[in-house]
Amino acid sequence: MEVQKTMVTILDRPVFDALEAYSRKSSEELSEMILEHKRRLGSRLLILGHFYQKPEVIDLADITGDSYGLSKAAAEADGCEMILFCGVHFMAESARILARRDQVVLHPDQRAGCPMADMANLDTVTQAWEELAEITDVSRVIPVTYMNSDADLKAFCGEHGGIVCTSSNAPRVYDWCFERGDKILFFPDEHLGRNTGNLRGIPKDLMPVWDGKMERGGLSEDQVRSARVLLWKGFCHVHTHFTVEQIQKVRESDPEAVILVHPECPEEIVAAADGCGSTEYIRRQVEKAAPGTTIYIGTELNHSVNLARKHPHLTIHYLSRSLCPNMWKIGLNDIAYTLDMGGKINRVELPDSIIVPGRLALERMLEVA
Repeated sequence: MEVQKTMVTILDRPVFDALEAYSRKSSEELSEMILEHKRRLGSRLLILGHFYQKPEVIDLADITGDSYGLSKAAAEADGCEMILFCGVHFMAESARILARRDQVVLHPDQRAGCPMADMANLDTVTQAWEELAEITDVSRVIPVTYMNSDADLKAFCGEHGGIVCTSSNAPRVYDWCFERGDKILFFPDEHLGRNTGNLRGIPKDLMPVWDGKMERGGLSEDQVRSARVLLWKGFCHVHTHFTVEQIQKVRESDPEAVILVHPECPEEIVAAADGCGSTEYIRRQVEKAAPGTTIYIGTELNHSVNLARKHPHLTIHYLSRSLCPNMWKIGLNDIAYTLDMGGKINRVELPDSIIVPGRLALERMLEVA
């Protein structure tokens, strides 16, 4: 497969220099500029905002959601000409893959990447696949990439009978895989992979960690042959920040509080919490909570902040202050500048060699969900 990364079209004038003038404007000015574009463009513009975005960005989004929900929105956005994705790069790439070819997909800040997505790349995954082929029948191995991955890994999965998963549908994706094969190669987040395996009752010794930096993942041939799930050695620093001690402290200070965490957390955090699920799951649990309930949330802090604003009848805290610096990079100045340029900058473009197989893997994801 030809390796081509996301291409972002920019003007000759450096983006950061041009943004300087926008950075000096107030939030009120920038919001009004963006609202004016929304009024002018109407249904031709669709702004998508991930739950981890800052409140001022969420307020301007047409649709907010988790990575699954926003991917679905991009796939179903037939009426618009331009999709502006407020999230990190892999989300904008997925929107590009799922959108119509004639639609423009914009990502307001090309610096907003994802360290976890970078923990698995096409070279290391391809090498792992070749090494697996020396040990086992890879026709019975189903590659699964978490949504938090580069577009070329989604294409790899599409080309090798695999699928994309999100934290919303990972258990159902495991079921889908085991209907078609004997093993899963799961990348790049070992914690989501392990927590999902735990939900499906897979013994821990059958879910070894594959270290992409080591020959044959650092595993013996027997470990590979007996494995049900090979977990890529990768993690999200936002979610590995949480500890059992933080949960114990809440239990001591507020025994009636409900603690909800994300499945990118290590398994001991999940076991100690009252509930675990995607950001959409957390949103639904909050919406169902009785007035006066106190809820602590173990995920990126903006989700807690945004939910607290929407549900003043509840007391909502983040379990600990853990933020995603890349989600925070998207600002009103980036959005206003990108829209002012009429879609000529920060366009997300991908070659057909990525879009076609990547779309196959993403459509499988949407069908399973």
